[in-house]
Amino acid sequence: MNLWIRRLLRLLTLRFRGPVPPLGPCLTRFRVLPLDLDPLGHVNNGRYLTWLDLARIELFWRSGLLRAIRRHGYYPIVASETIHFRRPLTFMERVDVETRVLGWDARSFYIQHTLRRVNESASLAIVRARFLSPRGAVTPQEVLALAGVTEPSPTLPWWVAEWVEGMTDAYAGEGNAPPRDA
Repeated sequence: MNLWIRRLLRLLTLRFRGPVPPLGPCLTRFRVLPLDLDPLGHVNNGRYLTWLDLARIELFWRSGLLRAIRRHGYYPIVASETIHFRRPLTFMERVDVETRVLGWDARSFYIQHTLRRVNESASLAIVRARFLSPRGAVTPQEVLALAGVTEPSPTLPWWVAEWVEGMTDAYAGEGNAPPRDA
């Protein structure tokens, strides 16, 4: 229930926040509440991923992309994600999530979320996101065209490129190649 209330409050207040570029950065603020905590008194690892979902929605909304993708019947999904925890987050701390698109390839966007508390890094996440429609996969170029972005993808940082390559190698090593439209 807490997440539905938080999501509703965030959606109701989005219209009062200024616009951001389609590729970010976009700053989203949270406060650590009691239901965010695990029995040991710090933020539950699953809650981080929920915050990242809300931060991406805020980027889409504030950049104007959300309305455009809905109009075309597109919807975003998370294909994979990885997160590195540096510092625990505890009750009532303010958490700033900075969201930015690092780049894209023929099928996916690579989005970085940096979580900070009091100007120090608390965690870093990379999300591989895709867009789908009732007709199937939507390319990043189709999505970017809705936002008026025509430039090519920036080069992904080496460590993100290695993560992408590692995911592909892991599937191949198990004899289970990733699905073509995943």
